[in-house]
Amino acid sequence: MIPLSVLDLSPIIEGGNASDSLRNSRDLAQHAERWGYQRYWLAEHHGMKGIASAATSVVIGHVAAGTSTIRVGAGGIMLPNHAPLVIAEQFGTLEALFPGRIDLAVGRAPGTDPMTARALRCNLTASVDQFPQDVLELMGYFKAAPPGQQVRAVPGEGLAVPTWILGSSLFGAQLAAHLGLPYAFASHFAPAQMMDAIKVYREQFKPSEVLAEPYVMLGFNVFAADDEGDATLLASSWQQAIVNLLSGQPGKLPPPVAGYFEGLSASQRVMVQSMLSCTAIGNPGQVGEQVKDFIKRTAADELIITCQSYDHSARLRSYEIVADVLA
Repeated sequence: MIPLSVLDLSPIIEGGNASDSLRNSRDLAQHAERWGYQRYWLAEHHGMKGIASAATSVVIGHVAAGTSTIRVGAGGIMLPNHAPLVIAEQFGTLEALFPGRIDLAVGRAPGTDPMTARALRCNLTASVDQFPQDVLELMGYFKAAPPGQQVRAVPGEGLAVPTWILGSSLFGAQLAAHLGLPYAFASHFAPAQMMDAIKVYREQFKPSEVLAEPYVMLGFNVFAADDEGDATLLASSWQQAIVNLLSGQPGKLPPPVAGYFEGLSASQRVMVQSMLSCTAIGNPGQVGEQVKDFIKRTAADELIITCQSYDHSARLRSYEIVADVLA
């Protein structure tokens, strides 16, 4: 089977707080390491009551310090929010602390609302259109500096931190192909252009000094339990979060509600159904078949699994089931 990885939004549940979430993230990473997951990525979001990973590089350090072999990284850093030099220094520092274990995936979305995005940026004239140039600048800081280069990332210079392009549209696919970089597609949240993006990336890929052939990692939601009914209940927290977010009312991750999907209006069902093509829900046998079908359909090189679960022990069990059935 292909490698499996973990995507963690470090969810803050109703009745919980960020401290609980960050402890749970480290605990999940420790379990994922034992279960054979390839990497553990955290996502940058800002101003979200239900997500504790806004200071993504800090959380990566917290998780990496509690593990020993699993790769830890960002999935991703929203580069328009930052000066490339700052990210090079942050991830250069992480690589210096945890050699050979740090990944950096970068995206061009702000990961937040427009007002918060403006508050994040020192340069209010910055544009997502600068993203390709920012990526090249960032990657340049990880190379050995030529004589006379005045601006350097220390730590960072010469450390060759693996850089990925993260996207949910054809733009990211084209950029990753042009630069010869590995490509992570956020199909767990925005699957609409997934198949087109994979096709564009593979057809337009240009080999580079870091990658000889295209490499695609796809996001995938999994809600697995020993009983199908328990898995359906587990997924209802995620379904509530989707409806709340797409209705403009994001909040903390709510507790599961029995029969939630059946009680949705037609428009709300559409919100959830749009993501079900990249989701597996069920008992071990059902989840195994659904994941294998997805891999066959997409020819993914790697899956990065996310599970937005209210109950931490249930989240652990879901990841354990995936590791078992796909071993």
